[in-house]
Amino acid sequence: MKMKQQYESPLSNRYASPYMLALFSADNRYQTWRRLWVSLAKAQSRLGLPISEAQVAALEAHICDIDYECVKQREKEVRHDVMAHVYAYGKAAPSAAGIIHLGATSCYVTDNADLIIYRDALRYLRKELLKVVANLADFAQTYKALPTLGYTHYQPAQLVTVGKRAALWLQDLMSDLEEIDFVLAHMRFLGCRGTTGTEASFVELFDGDHDKIDEMNRLIAHDFDFDQCYPICSQTYPRKLDSRILNCLSAIAQSCYKMANDIRLLQHDRQVEEPFEKNQIGSSAMAYKRNPMRTERICSLARYLIFDSGNAAITASTQWLERTLDDSANRRISMPEGFLCADAILRLAQNVTSRLHVNEKIIAKTVQEYLPFIATENLMMEAVKRGGDRQQIHEIIRTCSMRAVEEMRNGGTCDLLHFLSAEPQFGLSEAEMKELLKPERYIGRCVEQVEHYLAQIKPYICDINRTSAEITL
Repeated sequence: MKMKQQYESPLSNRYASPYMLALFSADNRYQTWRRLWVSLAKAQSRLGLPISEAQVAALEAHICDIDYECVKQREKEVRHDVMAHVYAYGKAAPSAAGIIHLGATSCYVTDNADLIIYRDALRYLRKELLKVVANLADFAQTYKALPTLGYTHYQPAQLVTVGKRAALWLQDLMSDLEEIDFVLAHMRFLGCRGTTGTEASFVELFDGDHDKIDEMNRLIAHDFDFDQCYPICSQTYPRKLDSRILNCLSAIAQSCYKMANDIRLLQHDRQVEEPFEKNQIGSSAMAYKRNPMRTERICSLARYLIFDSGNAAITASTQWLERTLDDSANRRISMPEGFLCADAILRLAQNVTSRLHVNEKIIAKTVQEYLPFIATENLMMEAVKRGGDRQQIHEIIRTCSMRAVEEMRNGGTCDLLHFLSAEPQFGLSEAEMKELLKPERYIGRCVEQVEHYLAQIKPYICDINRTSAEITL
């Protein structure tokens, strides 16, 4: 119960997935440091430095058994977290204590570990994003031909379809998928580059053999599934990458916010609703309510993530020369929290999109209420074809529309067709006009647009089958 007396991040105890929590855990981070030290020692041994196979084996045997109390006490003494971990690792593997971290600087483990974790986190988010994409693709396909009232300025406009609207959300998320793929494709490894990125310590260690230095970095990068190192580095990898990553996560938040906000508006009109459980309580006071709590939570978390991206932008732009440490404390918070928040948003988005409920009768009623206004241009063309004067017909429609709107404002129904049929010069009966008011005649190319777009993104949706296996650490 002691932990309940201390602050806990809602991202860790309420929202993020077990995978993402494990990925950013202390155990995973510091075990990754140790794997990096093993890889460095192994590469240096292979390239001729006086490091024995037994020393490498000793390090490999103690990757997971981290004595955190030893680290804590040592850090109090030396005020340096990396050197505290070097000390504790040496205590666990005393035969190899003298070769741990040879020629390296702290950023060898801190930055390379970050790159590994961020890369794996992006891969996981890509998989989670694809699940939302698949849900929306199914939804768009199902409702591609269902007419619904469109809105511009949140005012009634021409008809669209429920599936077409979902395809717009889907298109935004697909652009986010493209950004993730771009960032992943351009991520590089830092390697072991020394205090200012010149690799001077390794020029000394390898007696000026530059090929061995390049090979050492290739070997280490290969151990962690990276194809290349950054060609130019200072002590750290370019902080521009952090900005690129958080911008990518912010983009996901923006797209999910747009979708969730639209659903909230539609739920207000009872047209489309997020999932609502059998025993769910919508309000502590108003028992009848069905508050859109999932989509509200998406919007709430998304706002945080959108603004979190500014941290990396500031850090990237204010780094001094080859290195400054004012990035460290900020990155410890902004980067993991950004990933955990994106994970939480996508988990909620999966839940919402997997069980969106469409109230077709309410949608149809809304369509029928506004369809006479939407169809007025078609009605005008039909009246002209029957011999009416275009300008005169236009004026009849205008005056009758204003009259019908006034009736609706006073609580009445839409009597536009009745008013038009009462005008002899209009030349159409109410029954004839109703024949022209079939909603599917007013959705344009919605069906074709949805079908065409779903065919375009089908390869990505099929990709889910290749990435759906649970990622494990």
